[in-house]
Amino acid sequence: MARSATATTNGSSSKAKETAKGKANGTASANDAPAAGAEFDDAKYRDFFWTYTEEPHRTRRLAIIKAHPEVTKLCGPEPLTKYVVAGVVALQLLLAHLLRNTSFWSWKFWAVAYVFGATSNQNLFLAIHEISHNLAFRSPMANRLIAIFANLPIGVPYSASFRPYHLTHHKSLGVDGLDTDLPTALEAVFLDSILGKAFFCTFQIFFYAIRPMTVYRVPFTWVHWANLAVQLAFDYALVFLLPAYFSAHSLLYLLLSSFLAGSLHPTAGHFIAEHYVYEKIEPAARRPGNNVPIPETFSYYGPLNLVTYNVGLHNEHHDFPAIPWTRLPALNKMAREFYADLPHHRSWTYVLWRFIFDEEVGMRCRVKRKQGGRVVGGGSAVVKEAGWKADEIEA
Repeated sequence: MARSATATTNGSSSKAKETAKGKANGTASANDAPAAGAEFDDAKYRDFFWTYTEEPHRTRRLAIIKAHPEVTKLCGPEPLTKYVVAGVVALQLLLAHLLRNTSFWSWKFWAVAYVFGATSNQNLFLAIHEISHNLAFRSPMANRLIAIFANLPIGVPYSASFRPYHLTHHKSLGVDGLDTDLPTALEAVFLDSILGKAFFCTFQIFFYAIRPMTVYRVPFTWVHWANLAVQLAFDYALVFLLPAYFSAHSLLYLLLSSFLAGSLHPTAGHFIAEHYVYEKIEPAARRPGNNVPIPETFSYYGPLNLVTYNVGLHNEHHDFPAIPWTRLPALNKMAREFYADLPHHRSWTYVLWRFIFDEEVGMRCRVKRKQGGRVVGGGSAVVKEAGWKADEIEA
């Protein structure tokens, strides 16, 4: 039977503040590990879960293809995606129109934004995620354009920047200084408390927006300019050009929907559920030199997958990024023997609750790797040019 990650406890010890700073950068080696039978000095390893092992998805992908060659037939664009995007964009425009004369501080405004707006904009976030893998159309150009269209109700241009950062997350999972889904050392230090974690969960949309720019930058291409121009023109039209249909409150509704979608909202649980380690980690696995694999991607099997493009099937997605959301359940069923025993979540709401209040789960519960000395160290922002060329981003 598969284990639920939310039913286990993390082995990252009590949250006593770190006193041994010498190994805080995760460079502990096998030679630094206590001798066999010696008491495990948890403070010495009080950090992220550093590892020298390869990320698990390539290995599992090759094994699944060998066992089930027909799995490759699941790859390719999903025609339904463009219709779902159009429907959700239309819904958000309708609600923005209906709330054009409603006070921003009214309970009605916030209730609609939380229940319908946040759910809709989270759906659009994940539509852009799906489209970043070229899974809406076969044409790369068509995918870039529909991502810009899906971005409209979000209110802030981000679809063009999201793609290279997200593809790097897949290609360099857990690599410190490259995978911008990883918390920085600064976040781990200042947010390692109940109040800190509550702050992070409430404002995590800003962390995911700002963090990538502090880690490295990608080239600014015509896609970025188009995303920026179209979004600004759309926002301007809402506020100034269509007074009979929209108003400044309409734009505020869309922006609030985006904020709530990345805040204390059930669907926002996926940001944390996907890669934060909720499993109990044994002392031997915490010593990087032992090369003991640590689970670092977790799937969610629950009803909110219905409104989030099955992003909860996250092990499946990382194993096969070219399989669209509608076929991920088929992948799970086809290769059930590979997924049945992996730890997983059943509730994103509980993921958020436990992340905040469980002292054994927190910002440091992520697997990290070093590669070529490219490190975000000491909480300082290390900005580097990514290895992406313009044609790679636009392809």
